[in-house]
Amino acid sequence: MNNQKTYRLQFLFLAIVLLLCFFVNISLGSVNIPIKSVFGSLFGSIENSTWEIIINNVRLPKAITAILVGSGLGISGLLMQTLFKNPLAGPFVLGISSGASLGVALVILGSGLFGGLFATALISKWSIVIAASLGSFLVLLTVLAVSSKVRDTMAILIIGLMFGSITAAVVSVLSYFSSAEQLQQYIFWGFGSLSNLSWSELLIFFGIYATGIILSILSIKSLNSLLLGDNYAKSLGLNLKQSRLIIILATSLIAGTITAFAGPIAFIGLAIPHLTRQIFKTSNHKVLLAAVFLFGAIVMLICDSIAQVPFSDYTLPINAITALIGAPVVIWLLVRQRKMVF
Repeated sequence: MNNQKTYRLQFLFLAIVLLLCFFVNISLGSVNIPIKSVFGSLFGSIENSTWEIIINNVRLPKAITAILVGSGLGISGLLMQTLFKNPLAGPFVLGISSGASLGVALVILGSGLFGGLFATALISKWSIVIAASLGSFLVLLTVLAVSSKVRDTMAILIIGLMFGSITAAVVSVLSYFSSAEQLQQYIFWGFGSLSNLSWSELLIFFGIYATGIILSILSIKSLNSLLLGDNYAKSLGLNLKQSRLIIILATSLIAGTITAFAGPIAFIGLAIPHLTRQIFKTSNHKVLLAAVFLFGAIVMLICDSIAQVPFSDYTLPINAITALIGAPVVIWLLVRQRKMVF
């Protein structure tokens, strides 16, 4: 009963912090907009039409994207760490990010082979999103095929890492024969970005993300059973093969679509589940899943607020900020707790 009360207070606190971070994120940027005007624009109207356009067309989609990316990567990391029983596992451990990177590299770095107007048409926003999605999807199909043959989850983990090595090698070869301009474009994609999505693109993003989240919620019982060991899970009547496929599919849908639309954003998927376990001190995925959702969204909103360097025209790479802000926090928590809660 005490735990339930504590959890309710913690969730209430995180929900309030999330709302606060959401409005602060929208108010900050090269043009400073008071939070009062942000409220006015979202729940009514404001006199300054320029501010209203900035909020509705630029900052609100970006803030929602930050919530989806942070929560999605956090939940993907939680699923992978439980499935593989490995604290170093993350959403991209199956090679999903590597597959997306290869797809984008083939479009951007490989377009030089075609030249002229065809190359210009090939490198568009949607072609990059489609290439990243196809790359992730092909890796997903391969992993699903492997997981139907290989029962050992550690073997699947190693196979995912091998996909990453193969992809890195192909990208290196493509980079060697590419121009400086193509390399720069590929590197900028690798920095990650939350600000490039329109409302129509965000709707497609949300549809795929929501499907992955629903599959994750349906897997809560399986995840709790897997923590007790495969044999115990079998004795509870759990279909291990089917459960593993659903968890992998959920992770691939969430992490794959995030990489396609926002680029390969590191750290969040690995660190957020650990930070959440340290604070909530539970292994019950019914609690962890909701807590990771809130925690991931909050951390990504804070990182994005810092990355856009308030009151200036500069925007720092979101990947650099997530690592610079998050890694010291994880180290501090682990040193303070003297052990990893898993």
